[in-house]
Amino acid sequence: MNRLYYGDNLDVLRRHVEDASVDLVYLDPPFNSNASYNVLFAEKSGKQAASQIKAFDDTWRWDEGAARAFQEIVEGGGRVSQVMQAFRSFLGDTDMLAYLAMMAPRLVELRRALKPTGSIYLHCDPTASHYLKMLLDAVFGPEHFLNEIVWKRTSGHNDATRRFGDVTDIIFFYSNGQDYTFNVQYLSL
Repeated sequence: MNRLYYGDNLDVLRRHVEDASVDLVYLDPPFNSNASYNVLFAEKSGKQAASQIKAFDDTWRWDEGAARAFQEIVEGGGRVSQVMQAFRSFLGDTDMLAYLAMMAPRLVELRRALKPTGSIYLHCDPTASHYLKMLLDAVFGPEHFLNEIVWKRTSGHNDATRRFGDVTDIIFFYSNGQDYTFNVQYLSL
């Protein structure tokens, strides 16, 4: 394919990506960190410039858009509908449910796009990893869960004074079928 698309990945997946055409997905979505992120520019010397452009807000709100996304996924039926309804029963109409309502249709589309031999790696942090694991189980089936990779950073992102610092991310590895491709790693991590 060798194309780069700019825009909402859900729209791109639905309009431009054929069924069973993708070998591997690495997904590093917003983490629901409740933070704003900027594009930082550097001077020719490599020093950080004062100028910045807002890239995106990793903040989700339960609003009309989230409610529409939730309703669309529920109307699709099946396990994904059931788990989303369970999330709503447990979480209520919260910001976390808004985040999951954004993620669910994208995961469904990614599964559609994956070849039967394909696999997906979803990178997230502990803020929502437990919910995303359940959503991935609903989309791919728990039998296609292969690994939870815990990635330890060299240091925490904050100076936590009332709890332990955040030093790990999570990467979930799922297959789309039993005949997935996996290349054995011969060097230790």
